[in-house]
Amino acid sequence: MHYNVAQLLKDPIGSTRNYRLEEAFTGVARLADGVSGPLQLMKTHQGILVTAKLSVETRICCARCLAECSLGIALSVEEEFFPIVDVQTGRRLNVPDGAESLRIDASHNLELSEMLRQYILTDTPLKPLCRPQCRGLCQGCGINLNDTDCQCDRGGVDPRWGKLAALLGSAGND
Repeated sequence: MHYNVAQLLKDPIGSTRNYRLEEAFTGVARLADGVSGPLQLMKTHQGILVTAKLSVETRICCARCLAECSLGIALSVEEEFFPIVDVQTGRRLNVPDGAESLRIDASHNLELSEMLRQYILTDTPLKPLCRPQCRGLCQGCGINLNDTDCQCDRGGVDPRWGKLAALLGSAGND
């Protein structure tokens, strides 16, 4: 996702360019299956402000049953990118502290992939589920309980918890 912003950097502060982002990703370094939505680039006094409302479709692994499933994420993006070279003079510019990944390169290209990757990672749930009622895997045989019921004996108590179970059993007799 490259955008050449040389002309926008020459325009007055407040000038904008509007785009419609429609990207499908393939290959090993795939960010998501698809990203779509409106994207606006606006000239600021220091660089380019990127704002977008994006819909992202990505594949994840369920935290309970380990099945691959689809996840939709709605992203609201707002980041300012800073040029490393002045578009008028070609003079090298200092990028503000903490904005090393938000740079406009020497050819005045704005690359959005890394910013988008970071937004996707921060909006992806830590323990995503394929569905809210996911039953997970059987602890005995490992079968996916969403597909079939297993034949494991679940009535027995793990011997490591035997003494605790005995305490709980005797507490119920009082």
